Amino acid sequence: MSDLLTPTPDPTLRIAVVCGGSSAEVEVSRVSAAGVTEALAINYPHVSQLELCAELAGSLAAFGTDVVFPVLHGPPGEDGTFQGFLEILGYPYVGSDVHGSAVAMDKIVAKKVFAAHDLPLIDDAIASLNDGIDRAIREISSSLGSSVVVKPARQGSALGVTLIDNASQLRAGLAGAFEYDEQLLIEKRVAGKEITVGVIDTDTGTQAFPVIEVRTPTDTWYDYEHRYTSGLSEHLVPAELDEAQTDRLQAIAIKAHQVLGCRDLSRADFIVPDKNTEYLLEVNTLPGMTPTSLYPDGANAFGLSFAELVSYLVERASSRRTM
Repeated sequence: MSDLLTPTPDPTLRIAVVCGGSSAEVEVSRVSAAGVTEALAINYPHVSQLELCAELAGSLAAFGTDVVFPVLHGPPGEDGTFQGFLEILGYPYVGSDVHGSAVAMDKIVAKKVFAAHDLPLIDDAIASLNDGIDRAIREISSSLGSSVVVKPARQGSALGVTLIDNASQLRAGLAGAFEYDEQLLIEKRVAGKEITVGVIDTDTGTQAFPVIEVRTPTDTWYDYEHRYTSGLSEHLVPAELDEAQTDRLQAIAIKAHQVLGCRDLSRADFIVPDKNTEYLLEVNTLPGMTPTSLYPDGANAFGLSFAELVSYLVERASSRRTM
């Protein structure tokens, strides 16, 4: 398990696992939370799964919460809003703080940070709903061509993401993405292996999990359906890459985590077209915790069972208690 030492669980901790909310990923959040709650119950007798709603502050107080484990995907749970709420109330929580969450969630802002630190990126363009779809089409076609990927700037789980093959598909792709966000990131489409690397903070620094390749059936990609439907994707751990590229991917994932100001855990996603090239796509600060999710698979290959992983994250958050 590398030099990561799993602390002895404190059975007196009262842990609130928070899920739900208004995000488009709400059902994924609830499935993830159920898994986290079940795993935490192995070591902690006081665990409650709570919904992100108007009554949450009262529910946290009534439970006597010591630590919050957010299992929230997309805004407002993953973009710093919920983290700010917990900061105001004084609860320690698992995961990145307000700043790290907000910067990582915004793909456009995160990519500017990555560029400033010379991380390998795909050429891109930005589209704003205020500027109109016609202008976006002209600028994208001129700078990137007709084979692109359209992404809402602040959304997760590939929601609103469209792979565009030609100019005739671009208008519908932009319109669909604008339903999720007023700002879009459009990247040149690059064929290659879909790769992900989880990282975890330890007392000796940030460490990377083994590299995972995500495989889906021919002519498909790792979209929402393939992420969360059992049997529709294969996670190859470790990925079939040479040692040099594996080392580079892990180093990039660690650096991306650090330059964004992430905390505790994150997962970096990549496209790898060949053995000499890799492109960083984005960093997820609250990666999925469902039975088909990548982060727990990486942790397991690293030597952490799911119960050990969630316990470690809770104890790390608990160490930040000031109340």
